[in-house]
Amino acid sequence: MRAPGVEATPAPTRSPWYGRLYIQVVAAIVVGALLGHFFPDLGTALKPLGDGFIALVKMIIAPVIFITVATGIAGMRDMASVGGVAAKAIAYFLAVSTLALIIGLAVANLVHPGSGLSIDPATLDAQAVAQYAETAHEQTLSAFILAIIPETLISALTSGSILQALLVAILSGAAISMTRPRSDLVLDTLVAAGEVVFKLVHMLMRLAPIGAFGAIAFTIGSFGIGTLAQLAGLVATFYLTSLLFVIVVLGGIAWAAGFSIFSLIRFLREELLLVLGTSSSEAALPSLMEKLEIAGCRRNVVGLVVPTGYSFNLDGTNIYMTLAALFIAQALDIDLSLGEQLSLVLVAMVSSKGAAGVTGAGFVILAATLSVVPSVPVAGMALILGIDRFMSECRALTNFTGNAVATIVIAKWEKALDRERLAAAMAGSPMALPILDSERHERTSPDAHQAGALGGESA
Repeated sequence: MRAPGVEATPAPTRSPWYGRLYIQVVAAIVVGALLGHFFPDLGTALKPLGDGFIALVKMIIAPVIFITVATGIAGMRDMASVGGVAAKAIAYFLAVSTLALIIGLAVANLVHPGSGLSIDPATLDAQAVAQYAETAHEQTLSAFILAIIPETLISALTSGSILQALLVAILSGAAISMTRPRSDLVLDTLVAAGEVVFKLVHMLMRLAPIGAFGAIAFTIGSFGIGTLAQLAGLVATFYLTSLLFVIVVLGGIAWAAGFSIFSLIRFLREELLLVLGTSSSEAALPSLMEKLEIAGCRRNVVGLVVPTGYSFNLDGTNIYMTLAALFIAQALDIDLSLGEQLSLVLVAMVSSKGAAGVTGAGFVILAATLSVVPSVPVAGMALILGIDRFMSECRALTNFTGNAVATIVIAKWEKALDRERLAAAMAGSPMALPILDSERHERTSPDAHQAGALGGESA
């Protein structure tokens, strides 16, 4: 029985297997990899396809964040809870990110992936990594904080900075909340704009196979699969460490919160495949936010935790940093003391936040981290420059999964998690995303669009 005045939602239609987004993305990745391997020149020429898709998605990230966060906060009765969510999110990010750094350090000491290479530092090409070292030098704490503040309210939505959009959204949402009911018209306008923006997200996601095809063809065509064989030990160690981190650490956190990490991965399979194909977790950010709402996380928690996590919760990047730093030292036959290794961890804790949003952030953070250990030349990064692209996929996948887990966990802490919706999503039968009530601005009744619009249909 439905509420008066609410139209029944049509039963979702099951699309044929070849019409499902994740099948199309898988096929695109396989075909793109084969094309890049056998026709490298053509694969390299397809780079604009991947770049164009990522640019299209980045185009709507700021509006998605602004509308989600602003409307979520504006509809809250207790503004103090915003600070509570933010504080819990930062505490969680610091704890899990630090654990990732320590795990990377421990694995490097245990496996010694760089031992035996015995490379002469004089043979390193310092120019190859000069731009990353220069950018790292410019990344100071004060510069990072000032960069969060936009020049104008509007420029926050056009600069491409996630943190600037988040700051303006929080301030705007709080201002709307404190001036209601006089500002209800503004809130209603943002809610309506949100429907348009998320429909645009659905439209752009249909282009995901094209973007994944072009990106993977370029990667294989430019660097070649043979590049992996040259430093296979480091690549294999990093992938295995990241996999164990997801299954053991994130899996343990998920289990404690009452859901399975494997069910979550299955629920987010389309987004994860998109991240794999494009090497960019930002490509799946808008659809991740909607998927987490479908899974029962309250809108304001999703809006605060996900964008913040994209800058502060980089588990895969943290594992990579300490593992790569010790690999370089081992390859150059440089023995780092325990104190020097702890210095790497401490600096990485700060630099991994300060370089958020910087192009080539993984290499920039690594350059900043190595700079605190004079015995290891920053030029040593040239050893892994050729395979960094292949490891970027794993970094992005781990970062993406970590932020999904964090959002659900923090939603549970805040008692802002619908367990029924979460159970349905984890079981492969996600409920349709409800609409925002016109008076209370809370999600209360079924929406006309289906949870499967972003690939959420049951397998």
